[in-house]
Amino acid sequence: MRPPVRVGVFGLLGSGNLGNDGSLEAVLGYLRAEHPDAVVDALCGGPEVVTARYGIPATRLHWYRGEYRTASRAGSIAGKGLGKLVDAVRTAAWVRRHDVVIVPGMGVLEATLPLRPWGFPYALFLLCASGRLFGTKVALVGVGAAAIRDRATRALVRRSARLAAYRSYRDTLSRDAMREMGVDTTRDEVHPDLAFALPMPPAGAPSGPPGPVCVGVMDFHGGNDDRARAEEIHRRYLDGTIRFVRALAEEGRPVRLLTGDACDATVVAAILDAVDSPLVTAAEAASLTDLMTEMAAADTVVATRYHNLICALKTGTPTLALTYAAKSDALMAQMGLDTYCHPAREVDADRLLEQFRALEKRSAELRRTLSERNAAVTRQLEHHFTALTKALFPKAAQAHAHAHARQETS
Repeated sequence: MRPPVRVGVFGLLGSGNLGNDGSLEAVLGYLRAEHPDAVVDALCGGPEVVTARYGIPATRLHWYRGEYRTASRAGSIAGKGLGKLVDAVRTAAWVRRHDVVIVPGMGVLEATLPLRPWGFPYALFLLCASGRLFGTKVALVGVGAAAIRDRATRALVRRSARLAAYRSYRDTLSRDAMREMGVDTTRDEVHPDLAFALPMPPAGAPSGPPGPVCVGVMDFHGGNDDRARAEEIHRRYLDGTIRFVRALAEEGRPVRLLTGDACDATVVAAILDAVDSPLVTAAEAASLTDLMTEMAAADTVVATRYHNLICALKTGTPTLALTYAAKSDALMAQMGLDTYCHPAREVDADRLLEQFRALEKRSAELRRTLSERNAAVTRQLEHHFTALTKALFPKAAQAHAHAHARQETS
């Protein structure tokens, strides 16, 4: 009898970002369905949350608990520096205990949001280098990537990708970006985002007209290259969103404010404070399933965060995207809604309202389009998981093939 396969999952999981946790949930669903004997644990940002929510043992990603806080005092600077050395040993020891380590989705090869090279890029490099050192397969599964200007961050990301045993991407733009950064992507495949594999929540009772509008907000300050004008970008985004929500409320439309990360709560509070209307309420979503439940009951969704968009599109709800990166534009094009994109850096409430009304006029047609596109996405993800089994669990794939052959000949 063969010992069970030891599988690790790695990333900023359980840290308050619902998209990251949704990707983890999709991979755990795959493992439990296709490899139920696998022994799974995590090295992640929020181990207590991951263990409580998903029932797997988890270890903290960073030894120094203040890793993602700005270091301003000598003690915190020293703590971060020491933490880099300790994390190298801790990561290597953790990787060595596994046969396979999976990085489930997430934008781990991009810097479309503010990012320092010695933060997660360094942690990812430690993971991939340890995998190569100890012969543990490290798989970057359905990840996002984008061209990176910062030299140190780009070097760490490129090296991490080269050291990984398996790579697949959530869109063609991601694969192209890695190719441009010098990674051989000849064998790398592109598949829909892992969050599309999550089960749909049960349909709720339909609401009467006019139906609610879900507005997914984000604590948006631009990307890694926008640090000099981050506050200007944030103010323009917030002001435009407030004007848009206020206009909907004045027209008698119920509005549900949604988030995708714990940090987005400040934006919700600012909107509620500025738009004093009983029609504007906030939902408390703890997962992508919660978000999908809200969005499935809506007439229309207007959203910023990438995984808010995925949830809306998966439910088949007509969606308008406030896009902050090429990945959002690519997703909307893939699902047939590329006309309904609006720049998050330059929110124009009047223009946004025009797009919103045009979207609602085509609601029935777009729901049919989304139904067709979602069926295609489901088929593509089935292929993805089959390819993943062949790459990471060859013995299981071989046993499955033999069993299938016996069934055909019997």
